Parts: sequence; C-alpha cells; structure tokens
Amino acid sequence: MARILVIGGGIAGTAVALGLHKGGHDVAVFEAHPDTAEDLGAFLTLATNGMRALAQLDATDTVAAVGFPLISLRLLDSQGAEVTRAPLAGAGDPALRYRCLRRGELNAALQAETVRRGVPLRHGTRLVSVADGPDGVTAHFSDGTTATGDLLIGADGLNSTVRRLTVAPTTQPRYAGQRVYYGYTDGDVAAEGTGAITMVRGTEAAFGYAVSPAGETYWFARVLGDPLPAGGPDHGTAAERRDELLPLLRKDAAPAADIVAACADRVMVTNATEMPLGIPWHTGRVLLVGDAAHAASPATGQGASMALEDAVVLAKALRDTPDPRSAFARYEQHRRPRVELNITVSGAISRGTHTPSRTGSTAPGASREDDTLIRQLDWETPLVEERDPEA
Repeated sequence: MARILVIGGGIAGTAVALGLHKGGHDVAVFEAHPDTAEDLGAFLTLATNGMRALAQLDATDTVAAVGFPLISLRLLDSQGAEVTRAPLAGAGDPALRYRCLRRGELNAALQAETVRRGVPLRHGTRLVSVADGPDGVTAHFSDGTTATGDLLIGADGLNSTVRRLTVAPTTQPRYAGQRVYYGYTDGDVAAEGTGAITMVRGTEAAFGYAVSPAGETYWFARVLGDPLPAGGPDHGTAAERRDELLPLLRKDAAPAADIVAACADRVMVTNATEMPLGIPWHTGRVLLVGDAAHAASPATGQGASMALEDAVVLAKALRDTPDPRSAFARYEQHRRPRVELNITVSGAISRGTHTPSRTGSTAPGASREDDTLIRQLDWETPLVEERDPEA
C-alpha cells in the first residue's frame, strides 16, 4: 500500500482518489478552492466510456442522482431540417447512457463520495512547491502545512501548478480557435423533449442543446474567432455575451437563435483550449492526469470522460505493476495514444479543419467502444503491457 497525494479535488482528482482507494492505497486529496463551487456554470456530457469508467469506480449511483440521461442524437442543418437521428451508445443500458449535468454538480457528487469512503479531502490548500526525493515526495501549501507521500498525482487542471513546478515547467495550454458559449433557457422554447441531444450545423456557429426533465434547455455554441480579450471568461455581462452571439445564430433558420434569445441572464463564455501533444506526464514520483496532462478543446465532449478513464487505468497500473515508475510508464503507454487522438480530432473540429460524421461521432469511444478500451477499464482484467504489433 502506497501513500498517495492527489493535488486537485475536481473531477479528475476525485475520480483518481476513488480508483486508488479501491486499489487499497492510502490516499489524500488537496483542493485549492475553499468549497465545491468551482465552475458551477458550465455543463458537460458524460459519454458511455465515461459512464463505464464510473461503474468500475463503483460510482454510477452517485452520478445518476444528478443530471439527466440522453439516449438519442439529432443532427439539424442550418435551416433546421433534421439530417439524421440515431441512438447514442449505451442507450439500452441505464448504467451506460450518456448523462448531461452541470460540472459543479458532478464535482460536488464525486467529492461527497470520496469523503463518504473515508478519503481525506482538504479544501483551501493551495500548492506552492514540491520536493521530490529518493524516499518520498512532499507537497508544501500556502497555509504553511505540508504533506508527504510515496507518490504525488497532479490532477489540478488546465493551468496545473504541479505541471509548472515539476513535470513540464514551460508548457502552456494554447487557444484552439473557438470561443465557447454556455447557457440555460427556461420555458418551452425547444421543440424536442428530454432524452435527446440536438446538434445544429450553423453557418457561423456549431450549436447544441438538450432539454432537462424540468423543461430547462441546456445549450452551447462554438464560434470561430479570436480568443477572449483580457479579462478572460468573465468579460462582459450575460446580456452582452448573448447579444454578441445572437447575430451569428440569426443567419440561420434553425432553433438556436430563439433558444438563446429567450435566455435571460445565464450566459457564460470561455476560450476553447488544449494542451500541446507530446508533453511529459511524469517525473520521479510525480504524475499528471486529466486536463493537467491532456486537455482537449470541448468539441468532442470527451474531457470529463477521459479523466474518468485515467482514474481507472492509473489505479490498475499501480495495482498490477509493483514499481511505481514502471506503473507510470505503463499507464502512459495505455493512455497517451487515445487522449492525444482526442486532442487532435477535437482541435481540428474547433479550427474548422474537420467535420464530424453524419451520425455525430467525433471522439474516440464517443459512439462505439472498442474491445481494447473495455478490457482496459474492466477492473478484473489485468492491465497487460501492450506490444508493438511489428516487433
């Protein structure tokens, strides 16, 4: 049993803690924010691969208590005509169905489950330095406290402090070519009922929406252009964000403009960002996971699902490989090709150089899981070393 420090109590960090705890390790989570309220506004969709990973972490019921399931996908053209409609992967299995939920809801649910299982989770502990030595690794926090463990996992997101202090000090996320707007609209403005996610290929924006059982429309829009000006995601008021988006949507006859126009005051905007390919993920006793290692633009909708996959594969690697450094290398061997394909595909969609298929499949594992992934995520299946087929 190893003593493992997890820096970051978001989706990746709590999922990693659940996986490592299931593997029998002594785990503690350290979160810089004082509570669970980080990024309450934006929503996300967990795909079938993410739900499968949650099942291996024994956390399906925890997440099923929030958000709502999606079982089909509609694709509309710019005039609002339906191009195709198809069932989403996992539609026949309630435990594997896509799930739409607010990021803050998912984060809070996973944090609560982590604490319920007896894993310590300290809020308000901001990392300031890391000392990695032959006998252990020590994290130093801004409040003057320290924690020492056998390993340290950096799950602290896109602007990772762990990455800056240890693994890749000069690496910075980069703009992926789009602004992304999120919002919530009350009332009967969307024709489609709950259970479907509708994607609209607009002239000036890619738009998507889903209706909750309570009749609230969750929507997003991705728009090509320059990054947000100084001030970042908080620039402007909700009305100003809505008003800069509406002229682009009104060029089409699809329902997007009506949905956004009816949105009163819950409009957010952020830059689509991604990590460069090929950056190092580990050094010594320190490893990066989730967005800290492989953030992708949101175009494929796979960010949270990929982080959940990370948690299962890392826990299995440390379980099946006694030497931590070898376990880190095996984890990377299994994860890097998959997540970097997602970065590449998602970035190409964001920059307008790749068009999703007519069925809406855009991400690795988004519409159909392959047997290799299922074996990797199955807790009872050993994480074997993958060999070069030409060797």
